[in-house]
Amino acid sequence: MTTPTKLQPAPVIDETAQLLTEHYVFPEIAEQLAALLRRRLHEGAYDVDAAEDLAPLVTADLQSVNGDRHLSLKYHAEPVPPEQGEATLQAIRRDFDTSLGGAPRTELLDGRVALLELAPMLFPLGWAAEPLSAALTLVSRAQALIVDLRANRGGDPDTVAFVCSYLLDQRTHLNTMYWRDGERSEQSWSQPHVPGASFGGSKPLYVLSSGTTFSAAEELAYDLQQLGRAVVVGERTRGGAHPRNGWTVHPHLEAAIPVGRAINPVSGTNWEGTGVQPDVPCAAADALDRAHTLALARLDG
Repeated sequence: MTTPTKLQPAPVIDETAQLLTEHYVFPEIAEQLAALLRRRLHEGAYDVDAAEDLAPLVTADLQSVNGDRHLSLKYHAEPVPPEQGEATLQAIRRDFDTSLGGAPRTELLDGRVALLELAPMLFPLGWAAEPLSAALTLVSRAQALIVDLRANRGGDPDTVAFVCSYLLDQRTHLNTMYWRDGERSEQSWSQPHVPGASFGGSKPLYVLSSGTTFSAAEELAYDLQQLGRAVVVGERTRGGAHPRNGWTVHPHLEAAIPVGRAINPVSGTNWEGTGVQPDVPCAAADALDRAHTLALARLDG
C-alpha cells in the first residue's frame, strides 16, 4: 500500500501569495495578505500533514484582514486539474446535473401565487438558459411570484441578468463590474425580450433570503430590491460581492481570488460584508409562509 506524500505547505503558500499580488482586486490588501501568509508559514501555523487541514487555516487568514468571503483556499477531495478554474467548473457541473439545471422546484400555491426555487446556484448561462427559461415561463401566468434563494450559494452574473429580464418590463441597468486593472468596467443590463413568456415588471414579486444566500444570488436579490421591484423576505444574506477566479495550487487545493467588485447604479455601493438587508426580516424557515401571506394580502387589497 502506498503511503500518501506528506503535504509541503511552503509551495502552496508561496504560489497563493503570488496569485494574490497579481490578481486580487484590492492591490494594497493583497500585499498585506501575502505578507501575512508568509509570516504565518514562518511561524509554523501551517505545519499540518494534509491539504484538507491546510485549507481552513489559510482561508481564515485570507479573510482576516478585510472580511472578503470570496477569498479562500478550497479543498477538493478528488484531484483537481491544473487549468484555471477547472476544479470549480467540474463541481458546478455535477450540481447542475442533479438540480434540474438550477430550478429544482416550481409550485402553484393558494391564491395563484407561484413559487420558484433557484438552487443550489445560478449556473453558467450557457448551461442554464434553457431550464431557467422553461421554469420562468411556467410561472409567468401567476398573479404573484415568490423566488426562493435561501439555498442558493451564487453563480454567474449573466444568469442574474437573464432572470431579471423575466421580472422587468424594459431594458434596465442592473450592475457595473470594475476589474483589478482599473481600466475596464462591464455593465450588466436586463433585456427587454426573453425566450418564452415573461412574468413582467408589475405583478407582486417576493424574494426569499437566508444567512447562506451568497454572491450572485445576493446580487439578484439586491438588484431587484434596489430597483423597487421585489420585497426581500427572510434573513440578512452572507455578504459577498466580489467575483472570483480559481487557480490550482496543489492537486487538491484551489486558491479562489476575487478579481473585480460590483457597484449598483441605484445605491452606488454593493452588499459586500453587509449582506442584503431584508425588507421583511424573519427566520429563513418562516420566510415562505410570510411571503405567501404578504402576496395574498396584496392581491386581495
